[in-house]
Amino acid sequence: MTKSSTISLWDRSAAEADLINPMTGDGVTDLAIVGGGFTGLSTALHAAEKGIDCRVLEAKQIGYGGSGRNVGLVNAGLWLPPQDVRAKLGEKNGAALIKTLGEAPSYVRSLIERHQIRCEATWKGTIHAAHSPKGHEDLARRAEEWRRLAAPVELLSRDEAADLIGSRSFHGGLLDHRAGTINPMGYARGLARAAQGAGAQIHTGVRVQALRREGTDWCLDTDRGRVRAKRVVLGTNAYTDDLWPGLKSTFTKIHFFQLATVPLGDKGKAILRGGQGLWDTGAIMFSLRRDAFGRLIIGSMGTVIGGMDGLSRRWATRMLQRLFPDLGEVPFEHCWHGQIAMTPDHLPRMHRLDEGLYTPIGYNGRGITPGTIFGKAMAELLAGGREEDLPLPVSHPKPVKSAPVMSHVYQTAFTANQVLKCV
Repeated sequence: MTKSSTISLWDRSAAEADLINPMTGDGVTDLAIVGGGFTGLSTALHAAEKGIDCRVLEAKQIGYGGSGRNVGLVNAGLWLPPQDVRAKLGEKNGAALIKTLGEAPSYVRSLIERHQIRCEATWKGTIHAAHSPKGHEDLARRAEEWRRLAAPVELLSRDEAADLIGSRSFHGGLLDHRAGTINPMGYARGLARAAQGAGAQIHTGVRVQALRREGTDWCLDTDRGRVRAKRVVLGTNAYTDDLWPGLKSTFTKIHFFQLATVPLGDKGKAILRGGQGLWDTGAIMFSLRRDAFGRLIIGSMGTVIGGMDGLSRRWATRMLQRLFPDLGEVPFEHCWHGQIAMTPDHLPRMHRLDEGLYTPIGYNGRGITPGTIFGKAMAELLAGGREEDLPLPVSHPKPVKSAPVMSHVYQTAFTANQVLKCV
């Protein structure tokens, strides 16, 4: 398989080399993993390190889905405040998940350092910025609970947030010192390299077209041959297709788009001067960060409209002008969007679809840490662990009947937001 075009800035700028390895002919393995993103590659790495013979089957290229299109914020926890996670999952399960994902940035960092993954990693924290006074109240509630759990977070006043962000447009923020930023495609490719080095077979450009049980084995029919496996993990998340009936109807698919400026040099050094990444508390969230080369990357919910010269570029220009009026107009050099799997309760899932067939899914825009940790948990389970020790209780898929309609409604709202912000 040859690449026809880059899917994101990260695809183009990642220091880690792409892995291109077509599959030729049939194969047999203990564990087949569908999808070469964070979940699939973490599963492969940790399974291979435990001596499990495993094979990754990626339809396109490593990181082609949400992993290579990610904002690159290595955040702790979930979108929900920790107290809400406990309320939804119960005290025992909720507290366990909060602890696991609270420690997840540290684990991601350990993988990056252990395998020398070149992904522009910085560990200066992330800022959850308050878009309104009510947003700051919500952050104060989060901060109170995180501090009760002894997490290193700071509730920022408006002046403190302005000093770190370089803009007085926010009403404060929550600085989480556990978090960081990475080039997400570099991280995905680095996981692939490490997994391959541990003994995993990784194939790109091979699409799984059918999945069925044959005796005690699973049979995966692909456009490059047939693979037989004892067990299967689907690591497709928001890019789930019809391979397993009904699975893609268990979440609402939404999009998130980003645009990257050219490297700004000294012109942009006062923006997020501490190296933190940022996202806000708005209902239609937006994100902002810098990369290792001084580019500003700004994004929000929705798709890129009109390419580099269209509505989304005008939206990005107006947003930067409002946030940083002294910056002036700056040129953009890349735009892209990716898909997010949103669940009704904003919690991820770990589904057992059948005997020996699992899928972690529904990350709600938090792919880096849950994908890494859930992949590790899958490997531990398949190496002889217990389902009771997974980060989440095992569940069975339930369709979200409103998903197709809501996906359209959200996209309409996100497009309208771009239009209104350009006024």
